Amino acid sequence: MTTSIGTGPGRALIAVYGLFALAAGARATVQIIGRFAEAPLAYSLSAFAALVYVLLTVALWRGARGLALAALGVELAGVLVIGTASLVFPSAFPDDTVWSEFGKGYLFIPLVLPVVGLYWLLRRR
Repeated sequence: MTTSIGTGPGRALIAVYGLFALAAGARATVQIIGRFAEAPLAYSLSAFAALVYVLLTVALWRGARGLALAALGVELAGVLVIGTASLVFPSAFPDDTVWSEFGKGYLFIPLVLPVVGLYWLLRRR
């Protein structure tokens, strides 16, 4: 039996992803408009993270399990790759992204959130 992914704790996931979509989107917009030349890679990655968060918010809200799983995979890969790259090649990241140092600037929530989301979706199957 398949149950809705947007009920119970799924609503909290939708709220958190919506909040992160707003925060990352606002941050990326300000960075790109005001200082893009200073750190184009970092600011572009922040915008990409915001788009992933928007996609996840909508996918969870609409109950699009397959899309949500794919987006969670992209998010987790992004956090792990960008988090590692920002530590190994700090000169490539003169300013932080949402996923820099595994989301350190966001209390590591970007690292934990996709794991929680994957657990929720796979458990609800």
